[in-house]
Parts: sequence; structure tokens; C-alpha cells
Amino acid sequence: MLNLKHLASAFCLFLIVQTSSAQLGFSHEVGVIAGPLQFRSDFGSRDDSKTNFGNSGFGIGIVHYLNFSYRADCNCYTTDTYFNDHFKLRNEISYNRTNLEHLGQWVAPERTTIEANQLRGHKGVAKNLDIGTQLEFFPLSIRDFQGFAYSFAPFVSLGVHYTSFTPEVSTTYANPDPTAVGDVSDPSNFYSFWDAGSVDASPGSTWSVVSSVGVRYKLTKISDLMLDLRWQYFFNDRVDGLDHQLEYNKNDDWLVWLNFGYIYYLD
Repeated sequence: MLNLKHLASAFCLFLIVQTSSAQLGFSHEVGVIAGPLQFRSDFGSRDDSKTNFGNSGFGIGIVHYLNFSYRADCNCYTTDTYFNDHFKLRNEISYNRTNLEHLGQWVAPERTTIEANQLRGHKGVAKNLDIGTQLEFFPLSIRDFQGFAYSFAPFVSLGVHYTSFTPEVSTTYANPDPTAVGDVSDPSNFYSFWDAGSVDASPGSTWSVVSSVGVRYKLTKISDLMLDLRWQYFFNDRVDGLDHQLEYNKNDDWLVWLNFGYIYYLD
């Protein structure tokens, strides 16, 4: 419930900012995004290709842009400044989900130890609801792009998101104690070298930094197609429901998301 309150507060702040911006006369764009992602977590080995490609998920979202180059209240261009012609403010609400399992060398078929079996049985699901803002920089003129001077407009962005995470955890490990088979509250069902409490599917919230590189394609006068490659780093290592604290667990959870989008100009 606390996470929902935090998210609701962030959403209210988001609405206040949008209402204030509307009074300033800036034009607006809305769109939808969706695409595959790789969730880099404590499942498997971070640099193992089987882990990175196997622990892949999907994300969807709704985006809103403030376009500083055009005024909605007069249907005219704003003052011609570098900022107005090269920056947009992107606001977003998105959701992503990834099924997680241990892949790679530690669960190779030839490994028949108890620890390998514990890893094979351990599964998880990362589920994240995001709300946040990014500032996008367009090296080429936004006005010229809107006027069909060129078809493609590359961009880079940087921003901050608030994330509400609700991971899931399960295990099929056959613990010698029949009453503990599949019991996610029993640490003995998970990798023996992890400390008790490493596996924790409690919901929570955190901040994250988001950076992306992408390009827009001018489809019509009032619509664009978008391709965006995102890197998102969470300031928390329990987003995936696992924080095993071994010496090679040096990073918090993060993801890479390739999304495709459709953007519509409201004003």
C-alpha cells in the first residue's frame, strides 16, 4: 500500500507539472511505446550470453512530450532559441515484465551438485511500474524536422524515473525435507552459499536513472514513428527479488530496452 501511495503522489505531481506547462502554451505530443528488453539481474552471470538473452522480457508504455518549438495557444512558433529548437521534455508511464531463471555455466548439464539443482529450481519474475521524465536533445532542428526538411531526427535523452517493483519468486527444488519442497520461505531451498534473506520477493520502490538514444521518422505532418534504445539503472538490487551479496554481485539491477513507438501531435 505504501508503494501505491508513493506512486499516486508522483502521478499527482506529474499532472500538476503538465497542467502548469499547458498554461505556458507549449504544444503537446502523445504516443505509445512497446518492445523487448533484457533484464540484467543477479540471476545467472551478468556477462553470460545465455543469461542475457534468456532472461528477456517485454515492456509497454504511454509517453507525453512538451514541444517547446511550437505554441498551442496561437498555432505559431515560439521564440527561436537553441533550447526551444533542440530539446523536448518526455514524460512517461510504463510497465515491464521479465521471467528470470539461472542460465549458463553454473547450471550446465554436467553439473549435478546440490547447489546446481538449487539454482535450476529457482525461478523469478521481475515486474516494474515506472513513472518519470527525460530531457531529449535533438542535434538537428526540431522546426526543420516538423517542416519535412528531413525525414529522420536522431536524439539522446537523460532522465529520472520512480519505479514500483513487485517481484515474484518460486522454486521446484526437491529439498530432502518433504514438507519444505518448493517452500520459498525456507532458505535451504535456494543456493547454499547465499545468506539467509538473499531471496526476497517483497514489493518495494526505488529511483532509477534512464538514458536512451533513438531516432524519429516523420510519418505525416502530425505523426512520427520512433525507435528508442534505453538503458535504465535502478538504485536498488532487490528489483528482481534476489540480492545474494556474493563478491561478484557488484551492481544494482538494470535493463536494456529496445522500444518502438508511435507519436501523435496534439497541437
